[in-house]
Amino acid sequence: MFQAAVNGYLVALSLILAIGAQNAFVLRQGLRREHVAAVVAVCALSDAVLIAAGVAGFGSLSAAVPWFGEAMRWLGVVFLAVYGALRFRAALRGGEALKPTENGTAPLGKVLATCLLLTWANPHVYLDTVVLIGSISAQYDPYQLAFGVAAVCGSLSFFAALGFGARLLAPVFARPAAWVWLEVGVGLTMWGIAAGLAFGG
Repeated sequence: MFQAAVNGYLVALSLILAIGAQNAFVLRQGLRREHVAAVVAVCALSDAVLIAAGVAGFGSLSAAVPWFGEAMRWLGVVFLAVYGALRFRAALRGGEALKPTENGTAPLGKVLATCLLLTWANPHVYLDTVVLIGSISAQYDPYQLAFGVAAVCGSLSFFAALGFGARLLAPVFARPAAWVWLEVGVGLTMWGIAAGLAFGG
């Protein structure tokens, strides 16, 4: 059981660690110190639901509903392209409006809606959590539960470290120019993922 738990934790970390739309958003919110706890909670809970679905054996959803994967892919392409464009627009406005200590913070509802879309409209999240973690957990029978719980803990610890640890970079992002480059980087990340989804099939 211990080996299953350790591997579950490490597998979850390895899959989530790569920079992606969701991680870039969590990093940005952490730097802005804006609704960080809520964003971390949404990401971790979403992963927990998806990991539970995978471990419970629902990884065959795309096979049962053939159009599901394709629909999610193009929904993700459109959303990521639009969100990336918004980040470029924010960069063009200049770094002054992007200070993490700014008074006009975005409404919680808007932030959480964006976070949910970046999480659930991304086809890769289903591949990573439901399909991959679900299939790997089957190798640890009868300890799939330990594997799944540890994977959920790995996801939670990563998002918490990313969101709350981002403030350590605050001195760097005290300069408006750094925020401009962050927005450009996030925008490029979003467009890169969108292109990968659109042309990579």
